Amino acid sequence: MNIETYRNYCLSLKGAEEKMPFDKTTLVFSVKGKMFSSTLIETFELINVKCNPKEAITLREKHREVIAGYYMNKKYWNSILTNGKITDAQIKKWIKNSYDLVVSGLPKKVREDLRNE
Repeated sequence: MNIETYRNYCLSLKGAEEKMPFDKTTLVFSVKGKMFSSTLIETFELINVKCNPKEAITLREKHREVIAGYYMNKKYWNSILTNGKITDAQIKKWIKNSYDLVVSGLPKKVREDLRNE
């Protein structure tokens, strides 16, 4: 996956926004103000995605290219190396899972508003 494909996919998710809240090199994708993915735009060596804690550990054990979240809470976040060994389809699935996890944690009214956008 390249950074353009990553960006386009993240922005295709309902209500997704891109920002650079931390610095000029960290691209963050969020929904209703809650982050679901991020990457460093200068290197694009990895993508951060949120996971439920059990899934995070399982993915790390199963895939060498999935590591504990780089500069993230390692209980909830994984980093996926973008070295071409994980398919684009699999990365998109993990991004969507991250997005869905974040949306599920939003207040009911916010989730309803998102569905109606």
